[in-house]
Amino acid sequence: MSAPGAALLTRQPVAGGGGRGLGAQLLLAVVSGGYAVGAALGWGSEELAKIMGDFGLSTAGLLAAVSCYHYARAIDRRERPAWLMFAFSSLMGALGNGVWGWYEVLLDQKVPEPSLADFAFLCFAPPAIVGLLVLAKRPVTRAGWVCLALDSWLIGGSLLTLSWSLALANAARTAQSGAPGSVPRAALSLAYPLLDIALVSMVLVLHFRRSANNRSAINTAIAALALTVLSDALFTSPLLNTTYRSGEILDAGWFAGSLLLAYAPWAAGRRPEPLPRPVPPRADRPHSRPITGSLPALTPYLAAAVCTLGILYNVVDGRKVDRMVVFTGCTVVLALVVRQGIMLLDNIALTQELAQKENHFRSLVQGSSDVIMIAAPTGTLRYVSPAAAGVYGREAEELVGTELAALIHPDDLGRVVHEVRRFLAAPPAEEPTTRIECRFKSGGGEWLNVESTVNRHQGGLILNSRDVTERVRLQAQLQHSAEHDPLTDLPNRALFTRRVRQALTGRRAGDHSTAVLFIDLDGFKAVNDTIGHQAGDELLIEAARRLQDAVRAGDTAARLGGDEFAALILGDGSRDRSAREYQVHDIADRLRTTLSQPYRIAGSEVRVAASIGVAFADPGITPSDLMRNADLAMYRAKAGGKDRVELYAPQMQAEVVRKAELAGKLRTALHEGEFALLHQPVVSLADGEITGVAAQARWRSAQGILFTPAEFLRVAEHSEGGPGGGADPSRGAELGRWLLEEAVAEAAERHLAGHDVPVVVRMTAQRLLDHSVPSGSVEALLGRHGLPSGGLVLELAASDPRVPFDELERRLTALHRLGVRIALDGFGSGYAAISALRRLPVDLLKLDRGLVEGVVESARLHKITAGLLRIANDLGMQSVADGVDLPEQVMALRAMGCTHGQGMAFSGPLDEYRLRRALVRGTFPVPGGTAQPALAGGSSGGSMVIRRGSNNETPVPPA
Repeated sequence: MSAPGAALLTRQPVAGGGGRGLGAQLLLAVVSGGYAVGAALGWGSEELAKIMGDFGLSTAGLLAAVSCYHYARAIDRRERPAWLMFAFSSLMGALGNGVWGWYEVLLDQKVPEPSLADFAFLCFAPPAIVGLLVLAKRPVTRAGWVCLALDSWLIGGSLLTLSWSLALANAARTAQSGAPGSVPRAALSLAYPLLDIALVSMVLVLHFRRSANNRSAINTAIAALALTVLSDALFTSPLLNTTYRSGEILDAGWFAGSLLLAYAPWAAGRRPEPLPRPVPPRADRPHSRPITGSLPALTPYLAAAVCTLGILYNVVDGRKVDRMVVFTGCTVVLALVVRQGIMLLDNIALTQELAQKENHFRSLVQGSSDVIMIAAPTGTLRYVSPAAAGVYGREAEELVGTELAALIHPDDLGRVVHEVRRFLAAPPAEEPTTRIECRFKSGGGEWLNVESTVNRHQGGLILNSRDVTERVRLQAQLQHSAEHDPLTDLPNRALFTRRVRQALTGRRAGDHSTAVLFIDLDGFKAVNDTIGHQAGDELLIEAARRLQDAVRAGDTAARLGGDEFAALILGDGSRDRSAREYQVHDIADRLRTTLSQPYRIAGSEVRVAASIGVAFADPGITPSDLMRNADLAMYRAKAGGKDRVELYAPQMQAEVVRKAELAGKLRTALHEGEFALLHQPVVSLADGEITGVAAQARWRSAQGILFTPAEFLRVAEHSEGGPGGGADPSRGAELGRWLLEEAVAEAAERHLAGHDVPVVVRMTAQRLLDHSVPSGSVEALLGRHGLPSGGLVLELAASDPRVPFDELERRLTALHRLGVRIALDGFGSGYAAISALRRLPVDLLKLDRGLVEGVVESARLHKITAGLLRIANDLGMQSVADGVDLPEQVMALRAMGCTHGQGMAFSGPLDEYRLRRALVRGTFPVPGGTAQPALAGGSSGGSMVIRRGSNNETPVPPA
């Protein structure tokens, strides 16, 4: 990790707390230094020296006792006894110095030996030792306790040997001299250093609990006790003991030790400790850490070495070696031997345990199906588990020493290096592991997909890798299946939408020459209905192949569902809109031609056509809007005759909106009862007699005006649910049911009034065969209203090729048996008319309005109409001409043999009142006068009932 990165991860101390801690340290140094300077100069007078040497030390000790006691009340209960012991120890020191000052300053006497001050000074070390034991880390095993005792004696015995040689031997000889008071003085002389030796041994041997909160406090307290022990050692030495006086430089050590102990509890609180830096492992760090951690463990051996060297020095120098020194030295050596034996046994047990664990982990590594690799900081593989042979097809020995980068796919190497660098720079506590997936070169040369869990290891990496090639392949298959059509393997709607979105964003965002093509196969349903769905699937597969081959390499061909396909034609950056439209239109037309070629399916030749809508990516358009525009253009192509290409224009969307509004108005009109029923008379062209009435729906506007909204009727009758259909098909069915029921009900009322003219109701074949309508609804309607046989004529448009003729034939035959007459609407248009004449029970033929409008002006239409009328008469059917608006048309149609007419030449649609007036009259004037039928078959059986009336009444004007 870089130095700036490590610095960012280090918690900075609080500014205010850091300043206060530094101020306290400076104050401590200034006070201690001032005391030392005063002691060195003798304080200016002997009296002041005694005061500062006695009561000054007592004040410092009392300050330390109060500070430790206050700190003990505010910390964790586990450490509280230790600081209470330090407070008691400091209090004993303050008491001893106070007693010493009582004698020297207040009583001006020499301090007696022994005195209460000696008792207080002797009570300083034991509480401090107890406090250190409380803070120490306790051994967890019996051998640990034994080693702790041996270490204590090694250090204590070595210090005792050294102290005995320097000073304690003289004190012992003084006690043996038998002089008065020699024994108490000798005991005091021996007690002080022995307690100090015990205290020093505890400091050097014990390992202390140092958390982040009390590390500085414990270290400072230990330093204060060590400084106090050092001053005691100098006091008991022969050089200073005989010449010591209160207020000398030696008192500065005790004073500084007491102040340092008083400051110790607040060392951590005043200056927050920084968090340990998460420094990444280095190759040389494992060699330096054991040396640092072994220094405390080497302390007993160093002490024993000092003891041995001291004895050897006395022997070599020819000095007499005291028996106490020899005895102590021998016990130190014996303790060292015992300790070494315990450590040897402990090392043997640890070695065996380590060997067992190593064998255990070796078995785990070698038996694992994952490949475990250790890479050096340079990237060289230092270890590879045997599983590499089964996973990578390469022996582990072959991979050891290989550069890891040489085994990773070049396209993945940059990403892997970036992830490894990021991982090594992250704090280990926050991110202990990472996961990397890349392609790894196998022994056979192919690339395997490998997933690796990466951990840090001595500056390098440990990689736990596994082969996930099958999983990646399965994921790719699932992804492909989710984005492609299962039948044709072309992109599906989801993938096509995403690619359209990609084409409209990024670097292509400003290219408005991108186009989307929506393609629908005309006549595909007939293929399914005639030769089966299996053949239809084969046709779709072949059509998809043709479409895929026809588009360019960078374009996208997709199947949206059913027989709908789409193509995304990427733009070329052209700014000439007209040229680009011509180019894309040419591509679309070639696609249309290709898809319209005959298909060879199941040994038969099948033909379908293609209707294509094209939409361009205008500025600011969204993918959904672009695809909607192409869909609208495709429906316009189908409505315009199919097998054609249509470019999207804004008015197409406006037309959809308008149709949606009309559908909404239709819904409202149906619910609010705003539709009215009118009837247009059907007149005999021979004598003008009214032979029937055609029921027609009209919408009543808010102003009460009735008018014919052709778009309303078209929305109602031709709703298909798509963009070109307009309204909900159920609304058209609802309007048809309303029209049929109202027409039958009013016809029944007219029948009761004596007007026996049939009512003609137009109905589509799809609605008649609608399975959602209850079977027998027409029959039930006739029975409910009591309309007699022959009173209803169903005007049927049977030119839709999607209508199943067999089912339609059965339905019409059943109605025909009940006396319902069938009229074939639109005769003369559509290819299904001849089939309808051949198979359906048709009674009346209704000529298409397009034939009637041009029957006078066009000789060609005249001949066609004459031929159709001749067929009708030969079949014994009556004929009705729709849209007869001019007298010339009446005379021409009558001359060709047409039996009935309907149009403005006689009357427009009438309301019920006007209709009954017309029925009372019974006839309308016929242009050219009354004439006999031109063909005998025109009046054959099945003619409409004719009611004659006065010819002198004025025609009723249309509503």
